[in-house]
Amino acid sequence: MTGAAMLEKVVEAGFDVGHGLQRVPDGIEAEAVVTAEQVARLTAMGVRVLGADEGFEWSHVADGGLNTASARTAQATAPPANTATVRVVRADWFTTKGQGFLYVEARTTEGQQTTPIVGMQLENDSGRTTEFGFARTMSRFVDSGQYMFHRNLFKLDTRPHKIRVTSSTGGVATGLVSDWLENAPPPLTSARGYKSDFIDGYKTPQQLFARAEEIARQYPDIAEIVYLPHQTNGYQRKAQATIGGTGQSAVVVSSAAWGHEGGNDITVEFANQPGANLPLAVEVTGKAVRVLLATDAAGAPTSTAAEVSAALQTQSQGLIDRAHPYRTNTGTGVVVPTATPVALTDFLDQKRVGAPEGEVPRGPATIPVLRIGKHRDGRNPGVLIQAQDHAREWVPPTTTLETAERLVQNFKSDPETKRIVRNTDIFLILSNNPDGANYSFYNFASQRRNMTNHCPDANADPARRNSWGVDLNRNYRVGSGHDGYAGASTSCVSDTFQGPEKLSEPESKNVIWLVEKYSNIKFMMSVHSNGGQLFWQPGAYIADGRITTPRPPLGDEAFYWQSAARILSQVKAHRETVVTPQNVGGSSDVLYSSAGNVREDLYHTYGIYSFGWEVGGSIYNPATGNWQGGSFQPPWAGDPALVSGHAETMEYANGIMEMFRVAADWGNDKKKPTSTLVPGGGTYVRPVDVRFETSEPATIYYTTDGSRPTLESPRYQATEFREPGQVFRVTETTTFKWFSVDAAGNIERNYDPTKSDSRDNYRSATVTIKK
Repeated sequence: MTGAAMLEKVVEAGFDVGHGLQRVPDGIEAEAVVTAEQVARLTAMGVRVLGADEGFEWSHVADGGLNTASARTAQATAPPANTATVRVVRADWFTTKGQGFLYVEARTTEGQQTTPIVGMQLENDSGRTTEFGFARTMSRFVDSGQYMFHRNLFKLDTRPHKIRVTSSTGGVATGLVSDWLENAPPPLTSARGYKSDFIDGYKTPQQLFARAEEIARQYPDIAEIVYLPHQTNGYQRKAQATIGGTGQSAVVVSSAAWGHEGGNDITVEFANQPGANLPLAVEVTGKAVRVLLATDAAGAPTSTAAEVSAALQTQSQGLIDRAHPYRTNTGTGVVVPTATPVALTDFLDQKRVGAPEGEVPRGPATIPVLRIGKHRDGRNPGVLIQAQDHAREWVPPTTTLETAERLVQNFKSDPETKRIVRNTDIFLILSNNPDGANYSFYNFASQRRNMTNHCPDANADPARRNSWGVDLNRNYRVGSGHDGYAGASTSCVSDTFQGPEKLSEPESKNVIWLVEKYSNIKFMMSVHSNGGQLFWQPGAYIADGRITTPRPPLGDEAFYWQSAARILSQVKAHRETVVTPQNVGGSSDVLYSSAGNVREDLYHTYGIYSFGWEVGGSIYNPATGNWQGGSFQPPWAGDPALVSGHAETMEYANGIMEMFRVAADWGNDKKKPTSTLVPGGGTYVRPVDVRFETSEPATIYYTTDGSRPTLESPRYQATEFREPGQVFRVTETTTFKWFSVDAAGNIERNYDPTKSDSRDNYRSATVTIKK
């Protein structure tokens, strides 16, 4: 078991491995802080554990074992040389910190073969008119038992013009090298007088929400607050205690009232009764609960943990809501009297060193949405930015607040900001998980989920308190774990717990409410940290067969890639941070399956272009020659060229600002797309390969049976995921009829595919095969 299946197994076992996830040739690599005992457990599960000073290194040969001898064996049993079994998916060149890198993806039709494993070798030239050379072996990637591709990132001194990929079975393909994020237009921050850098440190939910409301008061002509209707469960817990250790005599007690509303005042005492054959009884004096243990004929206590638990629930005059034996114990052990009364506590009173000053409000929270736009009446495309679904991710909220400050404070002075505010309707959820975020700031820094405890007795004792809650980004309806998709857990103490049902949590219900109330929302970005990925659909798959949720049409996929290049170019402009192509695309392809994520629901249910963003990616350090990874809570200050919360906030705010420009351009796009069939209609003396090309990202609907094309006609598809459009092998005379629709809904030639009596101004071409 490797890859996503092993990741899910490890998470189910209670390990926190959500940090620094990345695909490696033989699975998924993650960072975790573990004890020696936990290392032993992981090893026993079949996990390869690397030491703190032992990072992953790419194998010198594909799959870590395809040596020269086995490569020769594979070649000897392969199909004839140069069989067209290899395709170059992409070859991208980029620079960062003065260094050049080549990223290559290639795919072989025989990649699923395992005996022998098919290897791939890459060569590149050193520019136009130079020869191929510099042979390297590429790494093969398999996920959930399915071959994905071969891919590698190589450091090079010179930009190549072409590459050549050769498989161990003889297939050969060449491809041109493209520029990735090179020669980007200047970001908004380069404008004279443009103001930025407003955020001075990490912000608690209270600070974020207070500033959002202040912005709405300061700039009422362009900003307002929308309050979400579903209150959170709150930064609050029932007061608890585990009395009597962890054996069969232990009892777990929970108050009926929240800790801050009286639960913390309760004490529970287990006491001997002098005398023989006395029944179990419970006395309540104010908030003091005294359990008088039953005795036998000799006057010795006989009450078991199960009996005491039942008595507390029924005889504590409503003070105790829940009492039960410890975890999976049956409670057969005789309860031991307590030396003194045991005080119940909600464990929320301690303050972690370095946490912000101020009292954390208890009770349910109402989440404000900061809405910014000159015209907030539905006429403009809406953009929803949702930050901090996961509590421990502290950079996404500061990044989102930074964009809000830039919008309102540059509106009057900067023409491009004014264009954004006049042409978009922006909704900012600065923290979608305020309860969990407060718990992360004040109690447990690694908290990921909200604070709602759905656990049954087996996991409801206070020692489990740091493991309760729902992963909000696994609680949605499309591609859900409840429907068998991978990447969400049914365990209430797992970091990817999906909740008892779809949309069980108020935080996820609020997002659905928002996009249904404001139907002009056409773009969405869920901002996370810290992997350095930008992704979209598909986001989940059923593990058996790796069956993904529906992939976007080729036109939408192309629009996502085009938008990503714009967004990431502006990130790079700040300090040359490059989110590499291997970390861009469908999230289930570049990362892992995340069942029930918000992006999937909003795209497939409402047609919203929905991005997921893991900010805080790796930074290349030329001094060491290594890529330095980030963290959920990097130091706020520090070397601006390396990892810091401040630098990440500034650079990724650049990217969000560019997303606003993407939406503004989309809303003003009235230009019709154009498309062609290549090489086109005509007469050919032998079978010919044809494909469609478009002037911009657009979806093509076509027919080959003579009928007029409609929105129900076949869509032009990708050859394979992360690849360009399919190629049709035409062996007999065929007439193609088609039209294209761009991302903004503009239809080529104003053709109306819904009206059978409309002008037939669709495109048409006949490919005649002369036999």
